[in-house]
Amino acid sequence: MRYTGRPLVATMIAACMCAILIAGCAQESAKLPKLIPRDVLFGNPEKARPTISPDGTMLAYLAPLDDVLNVWVRTIGEENDRAVTSETNRDLFRYLWSADSKQILYLQDKEGNEDWGLYSVSIETGEDQSLAAYDGVQVRIQAWDKNYPDEILLSMNRENPQLHDVYHLDLNTGDTELVARNPGNIVGWMVDSNLKVRGAMVPTPEGGFTLLVRETEKDTWTDLLTWDPTDALSSGPVGFDKEGDYIFLQDSRHVNTARLIKIDANTGDMVDVLVEDPNYDVATVITDDDTYEPQAVVITRARDEWIILDESLREDFENVKALDDGDLFITSRDNDNRNWIVGFTKDSGPIPYYAYSRDTKEATFLFVHRPEMAKYTLADMEPISFKARDGLTIEGYITYPPGVPRENLPVVLNVHGGPWHRDQWGYNPEAQWLANRGYACLQVNFRGSTGYGKNHLNAGDKEWGGKMHDDLLDAVDWAVGQGIADPANIAIYGHSYGGYAALVGATFTPDVFCCAIAGMAPSNLITFLETIPPYWKPILDLMYMRVGNPETEADFLRERSPLFKVDNITIPMLIVQGANDVRVKQAESEQVVEAMKAKGIDYGYLLFEDEGHGFVKSENRLKFYAAAEEFLAKHMGGRAEGTSEM
Repeated sequence: MRYTGRPLVATMIAACMCAILIAGCAQESAKLPKLIPRDVLFGNPEKARPTISPDGTMLAYLAPLDDVLNVWVRTIGEENDRAVTSETNRDLFRYLWSADSKQILYLQDKEGNEDWGLYSVSIETGEDQSLAAYDGVQVRIQAWDKNYPDEILLSMNRENPQLHDVYHLDLNTGDTELVARNPGNIVGWMVDSNLKVRGAMVPTPEGGFTLLVRETEKDTWTDLLTWDPTDALSSGPVGFDKEGDYIFLQDSRHVNTARLIKIDANTGDMVDVLVEDPNYDVATVITDDDTYEPQAVVITRARDEWIILDESLREDFENVKALDDGDLFITSRDNDNRNWIVGFTKDSGPIPYYAYSRDTKEATFLFVHRPEMAKYTLADMEPISFKARDGLTIEGYITYPPGVPRENLPVVLNVHGGPWHRDQWGYNPEAQWLANRGYACLQVNFRGSTGYGKNHLNAGDKEWGGKMHDDLLDAVDWAVGQGIADPANIAIYGHSYGGYAALVGATFTPDVFCCAIAGMAPSNLITFLETIPPYWKPILDLMYMRVGNPETEADFLRERSPLFKVDNITIPMLIVQGANDVRVKQAESEQVVEAMKAKGIDYGYLLFEDEGHGFVKSENRLKFYAAAEEFLAKHMGGRAEGTSEM
């Protein structure tokens, strides 16, 4: 990590002492609960993401090994836990069981460059091997099936950095074979129940997508249906049925929200509407590994709500949901669908995990991901809703500091990334961190956010720094109008698009905010669009439609770029960047830092040499949150745990 800056850097450590003095007074008067250490919130979990082996005999989970997250396994019913991977530098997050339960497969990149390689480790022998790892190549796991336990399909951009072809991998020999060559325009693939590539997604020049199908891998592609640009980000295929005669889609054509439908794979005609909601998109679909039919779906309203399609599972869902009042999610099921691993996201507590037997109808508690949290008071996350200035309904969440009157509070507007994403109810370490330090955390699903139907999503088109920012300002006005927020003590913070929003807040409307933290943030929309990863190039038309076209709308994009308004900055700023970020290049932060430096504007700059678009290493997360905590304490008067290493 590198930290640079003008006088803000020189005063940061001294600021911590100021923050501690302020915190003592605030805590005594407001009776805030005990300070939660940063490593409890942002360090690696004790255990996380458990999955059951396909044969139902073993459990795998993530846990630290010498302070680095690795995969551990144990035999169900025994206490013979052991680490099977041996990463020493970078936490491991992405893993799965092989279909024969004999191997753990995992993806890992180098210092955040997103060139994922595929590796495996034998459960029996502990032998670790590289299955598909190449310099400058991104490996994606395309498909696997329990009926083909020795095989897996990968997509890789080995031949062209812009295009992912599909390869068949033999897990016994490690041999790969090209089975579907990308003709130059495919951005996504569909595989049938026989592990054959039968569908593909192709972008249209207007910013939509066409779904292609073929009868066999030897046949030519034919157009089945097209989503126009208004449906492109809210629609897409779920999968084929077992015989390959039908396709299940999340589809918003002719309606506002994405519903789950069934269509004829030969004609594209709709056969049935399985699930729909007038206000919210279908978010998650669970399918049967034998019939390939949808069994249950999640619709995320203010909270996740399950809709059961397979009546044979209704009693099991009722039994499982009775275990906890959090929002249920299923991490894995065995091949026979007799044993499940489930978890519950909770707003004011760690995530508990259980093993559930459909045979006995009983559940066994496994663990919570952060047991240390039981020692501390966590805050509730509450849904909110308000009208934007143009009448659009905006939803979101607010997390209040416990023990503090809900009036005239310092508020951190925490803006999500994407922007085609959304905040959800549940355990959020940043919300808990901010609330524990004495701030209300305000999270807003502004226009352009997903989950609320295509009208809400498409209302964000070409509104980066425009109406999307207005929605954030309207959220601030709502909080002030409700008496919640101190209008002189509001910060804006985020990463990725949220970082861009923070830069916009500091440059477009600096009078609204007292300080800003911007991480991995585009500062110049022209250079941002010109330097996207090569494998995003096929969807450039969609990006141009949603953000703007540098070739034809350069003046518009300059107008919406914070870099060209740095003269307006009057508030302290903390800029954060990963040196290996392939989505938002280091230059996006460097150019705004250089502009502030040239104009004598106070700033702090954190550069993490071994990270990409986000924090993977726990030590880097802790360094960032230490610096951010001190920054907020200095400029907003909240609590801070101690000094950071800078």
